[in-house]
Amino acid sequence: MDRFEQYRVFAQVAEMGSFIKAANALELARASVSAAIQQLETQVGVRLLHRTTRQVRLTADGAQLLERLRPLLAEVEEIDHLFQQSARQVAGRLNVDVPSRIARRLVAPALPGLLRRHPRLQLALGSSDRAIDLIQEGVDCAVRIGALHDSSLVSRPLGRIALVNCASPAYLREQGVPLTPEDLAQGHWMVGYASPTTGRELPWEIAAGQAVALPSRVVVNNAESYIACCLAGLGLIQIPRFDVQHLLDAGELVDVMPAHRAAAMPVTLLYPHRRQRSRRLAVFLEWFEELMRKHLDA
Repeated sequence: MDRFEQYRVFAQVAEMGSFIKAANALELARASVSAAIQQLETQVGVRLLHRTTRQVRLTADGAQLLERLRPLLAEVEEIDHLFQQSARQVAGRLNVDVPSRIARRLVAPALPGLLRRHPRLQLALGSSDRAIDLIQEGVDCAVRIGALHDSSLVSRPLGRIALVNCASPAYLREQGVPLTPEDLAQGHWMVGYASPTTGRELPWEIAAGQAVALPSRVVVNNAESYIACCLAGLGLIQIPRFDVQHLLDAGELVDVMPAHRAAAMPVTLLYPHRRQRSRRLAVFLEWFEELMRKHLDA
């Protein structure tokens, strides 16, 4: 096996965290994959992977090598298809990470259309409400809602997403319907939401940069639980409209205080570096931007 093939095998093992999964993906024998990694480590003179019976993890040297290899492997893949008729087809695996509710409510329902247009594309869809290290976790692209921290990542702002204040009909029957921020002090509660980044409970906003003290009886750290607690009558929530429009339409939640909403939140696509943009990433960026457009503030 030549050096480039060893690099390709190493990248696959690193991405999948498993010799067996990498061997299956590459259609190679498990022993061939192990031998390729051992030969590569001998040739470069450092250990690239930590191996245990349960997992395979990158060493610091392995992470550095993988970061350098990704754009090279992507470029070689493009060259391989340059003069083939299939060059027009987007192919290969794309690792993306999006907030859990966007994955469930927007991305998953629309994926069949994307994959019909690009049948050779494979999407590894991670969904979480926490910040991740794209480089360390091998993610090609991430969708983020809210303010961004300083980062070396390339950012592509898409716009801002509107928030609404919601409560369940049962909660409003019991506590009354708040019309102004002053009404919130009359026995109202919010469902607390703890920032996945800091762990601190976020305040109740009434406008850009303005917040009021509102007590909570339950604090959650993901959007699914946040909505579930609101449906159970445990308090008011502030949430992107697309997330609960079906519940508003069905009367399971009620939009309250429309004149006193939190500021719309920015939606941003992040990826490691411009030189790492493969055709499949470019296709996903364009597709997702179009998908989000109708949910963004003008």
